[in-house]
Amino acid sequence: MAEAGSFADRVKQQADIVRVVGEYVRLKKNGQNFTGLCPFHSEKTPSFAVHPVKQIYHCFGCGVGGDVFKFVMEMDKCDFMEAVRTVADKCGIAIPRARESSPEERKEQQQRTALVELHREAAAFFARQLESTPEGKAARGYLADRGLDGEAIARFGLGYAPASGEALLRHLKTKYSEKLVELAGLASRDPSGRVHDRFRRRIIFPIANESGKVVAFGGRALGDDLSKYLNSPETPIYIKSTVLYHLDRAKEPIRAADAAILVEGYMDTIAVARAGINNVVASCGTSLTEAQVKLISRFTRRIIVNYDPDTAGQAATERSLAVLLEHNCDVRVLALPGGKDPDTFIRTEGAGAYRKLLESAPAYLDYLIGRARQLGVANAEQKLRAMNFLMPFVQRIPNALLRSEWASRIAQQLRVDEPVLREALKRAAAERRSEVKTQPAGRAAKDAERRLVQMLMEQNDFRDRLIEEIRAHQLHVGLETERILAVLLEAAPGAPPEATSIAPQLEEYDRRLLFEIAFESGAETSWDEAESCLEVLRRRKSEEELASVQRQIEACAGSGSGGNGDELRVLQERKLELRRRLASAAP
Repeated sequence: MAEAGSFADRVKQQADIVRVVGEYVRLKKNGQNFTGLCPFHSEKTPSFAVHPVKQIYHCFGCGVGGDVFKFVMEMDKCDFMEAVRTVADKCGIAIPRARESSPEERKEQQQRTALVELHREAAAFFARQLESTPEGKAARGYLADRGLDGEAIARFGLGYAPASGEALLRHLKTKYSEKLVELAGLASRDPSGRVHDRFRRRIIFPIANESGKVVAFGGRALGDDLSKYLNSPETPIYIKSTVLYHLDRAKEPIRAADAAILVEGYMDTIAVARAGINNVVASCGTSLTEAQVKLISRFTRRIIVNYDPDTAGQAATERSLAVLLEHNCDVRVLALPGGKDPDTFIRTEGAGAYRKLLESAPAYLDYLIGRARQLGVANAEQKLRAMNFLMPFVQRIPNALLRSEWASRIAQQLRVDEPVLREALKRAAAERRSEVKTQPAGRAAKDAERRLVQMLMEQNDFRDRLIEEIRAHQLHVGLETERILAVLLEAAPGAPPEATSIAPQLEEYDRRLLFEIAFESGAETSWDEAESCLEVLRRRKSEEELASVQRQIEACAGSGSGGNGDELRVLQERKLELRRRLASAAP
């Protein structure tokens, strides 16, 4: 977000969002706004709007929205500062000259350069150990058993870390300080203070960043006395959550195929790539992260997840699905038969069989429905549990029509014939809730609450008074706009907040609703209108309390206990009071 007084803030104030967006989208004047076909999803009827006064955009079809910087970031797949420079350039705003690096910054850059060179040297050392030492010969025998020949070893830069625990350190210390080798994560100290190699008696897999520079290593143990896999720790040049194994080689095949295959490990990646399917990547010893999804989304949004089909692999698949769906990815899931991982399947069944299954991999929700059916569908309780397993994934689908279609499909495949459950499922999907509830859902966002949101985002003489009234009686609780109003109620006094400044504090459904309301036009506000809106909310609250009191009366009367007389009398008095209040407030 652009901080007040910053260069980015000045650019935002001077920029014309219509002009910038117009370079990407053909816009047409439509009332006070400009409209066009959304660049973020396929459509034939324009639902994408740009508000020239509020300097925001919003698509009423897929729900995206934001300011001029957010638009450029999404279109150009760049970071915030690149977007600021792009907007400044498009609008003819002079960009200040970059300041000279400080001595500390120059030192850090020199350190990073040295670490990259050190990793290149270490990768060459490991490769020589595998190729030309007696220990390396045994390691090559293990790789041969896994189907990797000399061509594969050279192609993926595989190496071997000897068992001595000092060979790499001795080699590197001829050029680099012991401290730098430690910083690189290639050496560590034992409790006595002695420095030794981090990787010992392991097959080594070099891990490169997107540009192809080796920045870390993964090691597969030869022997049962060591942990199976050991990876480099994070360093100044390696942050695990931002690197995908093999992406440096896979990015162009991914772009060409407009699809990426996501597997769990190094051997799986190598096996799939050697089968002639080069658009394959793996996370490096971590669960899939948001940063990794953003990285791969620069090349494609079509992902085939092919993790191991065991329990741990299923859990990893579901975690990955959650992250991928939040970023609007088109996801399919390949669960290989026989409990096999990609490496084992390709070696036993062949590349052709793998490619055939890959091409027919089901959409993620079909995979999840299969998982949900394992919970049982024999009765209403089991079906409700299965639906609640599915709903956190369904709610992440940004398109309302697609959510509705999937709700119908879930109902069909789980054999949900009961009208109450079917209606609850459809309602949960429509409202993007993560849980199916069989009781009636809350009311939709009515005109009164939407108008109050507008008032709280506009400069007027009674904004503080309005905040106090809503907060004092908790009138926003239970509304569709509850989370939006909660953020607005906590906003700092003074100038009202902009939609783009509070949007990052909201989940996607609420962000979408916020921008829809921001685009709605209305007459000049007044306290009389505000009071009318507040009265609508007060009446709603009284009606809800009356319904709750009636349920308590029925439960109390039906208990058959004689000790409920006083409680029943209090409830009856409260019921009469609420009825009088509603009658006096009736128009």
